[in-house]
Amino acid sequence: MRLRTTLVSTASAVALVLTIAGTASAAEGEFSYRYTDAAGETRKAELIDPDNAPVCIEVPEVANTPDAHAFRPRNQTNVRAIGFKASGCVGTDSFELAAKVGRGSDKTLFRSVLFA
Repeated sequence: MRLRTTLVSTASAVALVLTIAGTASAAEGEFSYRYTDAAGETRKAELIDPDNAPVCIEVPEVANTPDAHAFRPRNQTNVRAIGFKASGCVGTDSFELAAKVGRGSDKTLFRSVLFA
């Protein structure tokens, strides 16, 4: 009897873990932005279906350049986006963009973003 109870408990725990892991999904849609490359050219990039678990996403095109920022964000995902001027999604210099329709200007600078 104990073996059966143990097996049922173990199976239930595994099912719960798999269910919880499955709920940490990606936002649906595209988050696009502009950045200036090493040659001084303005380029467009996007994050497709970005992770919306509480995970900070560094903008890869500016991550290795200390004074560089992405700009002109467009949030076409199904969740709000919170952009941060600093790396690591920290600091008070931040902005929010609504889901599906959020837009920032060329003056909206950021290095990291969080989807919530």
